[in-house]
Amino acid sequence: MFVKFRRPQRCHFVQVIFIGLMLSGIMLYWDKLNSFSFDNLSANPYHFLGMGPSFRNSSFTVSRAEARKFSNYHYLINHKNTCESSNVLLLLFVKSFPQNFARRQSIRLTWGNERYIDGELGVSVKVLFALGVHPHLKDRALIQGQLFREDQMYHDLIQQSFIDSFYNLTTKLLLQINWAHTYCSHAHFLMSADDDMLIHMPNLVTYLKQVHQAGTRDFWVGRVFNNTGPVRIKSSKYYVSPHLYPWDSYPAYTGGAGYVVSRDVASRIHQASLTLNATLHIDDVFMGICASVIGVAPKAHNFFSGEKKSPHHPCIYKQMMTSHGHESDLQELWGQATNPEVQKVDSGFTGKLYCSVIKCALLCNPFIRNTYPCNPSTIF
Repeated sequence: MFVKFRRPQRCHFVQVIFIGLMLSGIMLYWDKLNSFSFDNLSANPYHFLGMGPSFRNSSFTVSRAEARKFSNYHYLINHKNTCESSNVLLLLFVKSFPQNFARRQSIRLTWGNERYIDGELGVSVKVLFALGVHPHLKDRALIQGQLFREDQMYHDLIQQSFIDSFYNLTTKLLLQINWAHTYCSHAHFLMSADDDMLIHMPNLVTYLKQVHQAGTRDFWVGRVFNNTGPVRIKSSKYYVSPHLYPWDSYPAYTGGAGYVVSRDVASRIHQASLTLNATLHIDDVFMGICASVIGVAPKAHNFFSGEKKSPHHPCIYKQMMTSHGHESDLQELWGQATNPEVQKVDSGFTGKLYCSVIKCALLCNPFIRNTYPCNPSTIF
């Protein structure tokens, strides 16, 4: 069911301008506040380490035989011929736990529906779910049987024999990288995403087609994290010991909830991973280490979300790429975000001004953080 969105009436033009000016002031204030925290950090994130990134990367280097141990798992479910098509725009891996059948089904009915993508968007996108085995031995056989039946119906599971847990996320990343290299190296882009993501596939496809047509290389885009360091609190699941990672700062990386790399980057990441110690269980940081080795830096996109859901509004949907944290509302939001009326919401001068005001109010609210950034390029 489509939702009818209200458009601003011209009689409200003066009020819209007044509110817009007021909220623009708020936006500028928060933008300066956000900038302040980064202005106090050196542009070189390694300035306080006493060592450069090349030293750190070399410390992660191991022999190929040693690195092979981190991905030496056999396939329980595989589909070698998924990418038989010669013109695959995007290979999209969804990280999913074995028991998350409902989430996978919601994705198949919405943004991961390949028939919809091919018919409505006119491109080839291959959507696969990356899995290990259920961590609890007493439930493993039952859930594994369910997975075999699920795959017989949908043919979209890629599963290896490692234990599927938070602490094996880097192993799951290696599964994605190795499978893409072996069976789908001709795909123009590789994406990794969580199974509680909403991906606005029409917007993403339009964007990636433009990037591909421009011949862009060294492409790695998502929600970028700079100047972050390891958590040293032992009770945290993100805890990383000084023995495992002795430095105070991670290389720049994109949040593991959803990011895209170009084919050339995916190939070089694969080569880098063949000689790196993958003990570090935080997969997006490990991806950052791999990228640092090959000299590729991530690029931030304003509409790749952080850890929280994006605000619900047509002015946001018009530019949305990803939104995180959709465990039960994915199908409802997909219907709203892809409503054809969304494309008209910012038409004309009044519509553009209206959406600028709305985005300013939604994204520059100091009590709502970690969705899309509050800055002029996002608002206007």
